[in-house]
Amino acid sequence: MNRIVRTTLVTAVAVAALGGLAGSGRTAPELRVSEPAPVQAAPPPPPVSVRHEARPVGKPTHLSIPAIKVDERLHGVGLKANGAMQTPDFGDAGWYDLGPRPGAPGPAVLVAHVHGPAGDDVFARLHELEPGDRVTVERTDGRSTFVVEAVEQAAKDKLPYDRIWNETDRPVLRLITCGGTPDPVTRMYPDNTIVFARLAP
Repeated sequence: MNRIVRTTLVTAVAVAALGGLAGSGRTAPELRVSEPAPVQAAPPPPPVSVRHEARPVGKPTHLSIPAIKVDERLHGVGLKANGAMQTPDFGDAGWYDLGPRPGAPGPAVLVAHVHGPAGDDVFARLHELEPGDRVTVERTDGRSTFVVEAVEQAAKDKLPYDRIWNETDRPVLRLITCGGTPDPVTRMYPDNTIVFARLAP
């Protein structure tokens, strides 16, 4: 089976999640606001791999989650020069375009902010999802609908990497945003909300 090690992918997720992935109420770094002291990451998770053939489906274009009234375009996000994962603009949702695409084998990852300058953002209600709720991703070649299996909240230094980035031949989906109560001074969130979903039959 043709595989490549994607240590950089895991590192990016670790840095982004532990540093405030998809959900602090702060503005983007390029606006030159002062940043809080960096959060110290836990020891890095073991490298995982992605098959070369795991990207045969079209590019994701749209996300729909009726249970929490999400209806947004999807934009690809990659890595910044410092190795951190890019985050979508406030009001947008992003898919990690260096990993599996939704509907292809393996764990596809979608991210969005929980809160932004205008208030609640795309994933503000992500924590309200329940098992059985449906998530539909439209692509350039069709669509895939996923069924929520679990919703979890985890501290950013204790993320379940082995289950987010698990080795699987099944198409699965992970939706990630910030969770918990933000610090009143830094407005940084201590946790991540993670939704685990499988492809609907």
